[in-house]
Formats: sequence, C-alpha cells, structure tokens
Amino acid sequence: MSHYHFREGKGRDIKAPVLFLFHGTGGDENQFFDLGVQLMAGARVIAVRGDVSEQGALRYFKRTGEGVYDMADLATRTQALSAFVRERLTEGEASAVVGLGYSNGANILAAMQFENPDLFGASVLMHPLIPFAPKPQPGLAGREVLITAGRQDQICPAEATERLGDYFRVQGSQTEIYYHAGGHEIVATEIGRIQQFLSHYSVLTA
Repeated sequence: MSHYHFREGKGRDIKAPVLFLFHGTGGDENQFFDLGVQLMAGARVIAVRGDVSEQGALRYFKRTGEGVYDMADLATRTQALSAFVRERLTEGEASAVVGLGYSNGANILAAMQFENPDLFGASVLMHPLIPFAPKPQPGLAGREVLITAGRQDQICPAEATERLGDYFRVQGSQTEIYYHAGGHEIVATEIGRIQQFLSHYSVLTA
C-alpha cells in the first residue's frame, strides 16, 4: 500500500483515536478524507488507496463480475492490507481504532475483520456486499459495527445486508443496520447517523 493520505491527530495529553478510510470502486484516498476529518474531530486519519485497477477504476481486490469475487485475490489483499494497518498502528499509541469503508472499501474492511478481529474496535460498513459465508470469528465479540445501506440498492440487496448484520450479531458484535430509502448512493441522513455513531471517538481540540 504505497499510497495513502494522512493527517496527524490532535491532543498532547491524550492518545488520539485512529480512523482508517477505504474508498469505493473508482475512488481514491481523497474520496472520504475530508469527511473523515469532520466525522472524528482530532483523530489521526489514514485514507488508503486501493492498488487493484479494474479498467482504470481503483479497487482493493479483483472480481470477475458484479458480486463475483476472486476469493484467492481477496485473501491475499486482505492479508496485505491488514499488515499495512498493523504497521501504521506501530507509529503511535491509539485510544481507539476505527475503520470506515464504502462499497468495495466496506467489503475489504469486513474481510479484514473476519480474519483479524483485533484490528478494529469499531467499523462503519457503508453499502457492503459479502456474497459468501464468513467463518465464525469469536474475536469479534464486543466490537461495534454500523452497517448502512439503501433499501433499493441493486448492487447490495437488503437480504445480503441483513445476512451480514446477522453474522456480526452471532459473533457477539454490537451491530446496527441503518437504511435509507434510496439505492447505492450515500445520503445526508446516512452521514448523520454515522456521525452520531462515531461521536464518542472524537477528540475535543479546543
């Protein structure tokens, strides 16, 4: 992961939280950077660029069609990105580690949680699609997970969203699903709910 956008956290006498950001297909490390800074005041923000190109559109892992993932590549990319996250976390103490991803970024974030449940204390999965059954992962117990989705999303059907939410609940995660009435787009009310979810991780900088 050679490309990422970084902002140091604020606060001299406290450990700053860390927020990792993962863009959607066709985005880059700038897609959610300013939003991340706003969502978690004072946090150390690390926005990572996907290193897979799909006809010029950046992604985090390969696929052979809509909702058809190259599982071997997903496993390889998940391991590499998890190692990147661990390396960044050695650069300073963190009061909390939070991940936020949209679409393909949410998928790779979820995949990291399935394999390395200790990495993120909380996650925001925006419009994820996990078309496979993850293995049981008791290490997810107590983790906070917010899944956001559109009721009319043709890319990420509500049934798949519910299955993912059920998976996290069975593992013991504190899980909420927030729906808006639209499709795969991100809407203002969705951002509002995410801001509420992340508010207790922010650092007062005044």
